[in-house]
Amino acid sequence: MIPVLFTCAGQRVDIVSAFRRAGAYTVAVDANPLAPAVYHADEHVIVPRIDDPGYLASLQDLVRRHEVRLIVPLADLDHLLLAERRTELDGALVLLPAPEVVRRTEDKYEAHVFFEEQGIPSPPSWLPDEVPVEPPYPVLVKPRRGFGSRHIYRAADREELDFYLRRTPVESFVQQVCAGEEFSIDVFCDFEGRCLAAIPRTMIESKGGESIKGMSIMDDALIEFGRQVAETLPIWGPANVQCFRVAPDRHEVTDVNPRFGGGFPLPLAAGGRYPELALALARGERPEPRLGDFRPGVVMTRFFSELCLTGDEGEYEPFAEELPEPLVGEPGGA
Repeated sequence: MIPVLFTCAGQRVDIVSAFRRAGAYTVAVDANPLAPAVYHADEHVIVPRIDDPGYLASLQDLVRRHEVRLIVPLADLDHLLLAERRTELDGALVLLPAPEVVRRTEDKYEAHVFFEEQGIPSPPSWLPDEVPVEPPYPVLVKPRRGFGSRHIYRAADREELDFYLRRTPVESFVQQVCAGEEFSIDVFCDFEGRCLAAIPRTMIESKGGESIKGMSIMDDALIEFGRQVAETLPIWGPANVQCFRVAPDRHEVTDVNPRFGGGFPLPLAAGGRYPELALALARGERPEPRLGDFRPGVVMTRFFSELCLTGDEGEYEPFAEELPEPLVGEPGGA
């Protein structure tokens, strides 16, 4: 069993459980003792906040104690820290791109500029003091950095645009609204930057920036677009590519997150085998690309679940009464 350390585990029960089913020994950490995902790992530890000087030291201790071979960050919060200091983690493979790629994808405006320079279509975007006198309304005021679709405002005219630019509490840029259909492409690359898998899915419904309903689709143009975006950056490990089809032969990328996407259960159920690919990289193997090798037409619809705990002062243990067996197994389960 390969020991895998998950950072910023939060609510990502789906990912921790999938790696556990794939044969990993899972260690999950979070600063919040009420983070549910940590209690679904083989072992969990409550660690300092990411801005605490002791955060990296706590990870180093866990890597040594458990002989961790793979580190999987589950949220954007510690990406740059881990990418920059990956050599200080006793040889554990950090499932993140190079620091310059992390910086580029964290800054959504800089990512737009990069894609345009590389010939990859991206919606027209401007810094606040560079917006044309009459941009193609409607436009969005979007944060340059952030997640969860926070601080995004739609402006139908100059009056609304100026209002939101004055009121937004974060550094922002302006982007033309895409008129076509939105898709997400879950990609996975090796550390040579080769795209090993790309699974497109529809965005039937999302909440708080996270997909809660969608369907896997076999679309050669989207698979190729995801591969092109991933290999151009380049991505190492997982990423979620968000784009719009604005014309039959044109896709525009709006966002790339170098981590497993919020809709992870869907590509997993469609046969993506992303945990197995990650564990293969940790073993030093070189998997071959398997683009298009997945099941289309798998529909995901998400729901709330819960975990009850007992304890006090941050020392909690899962508490479970006798419950009926679930009607269906988790995606990817036996």
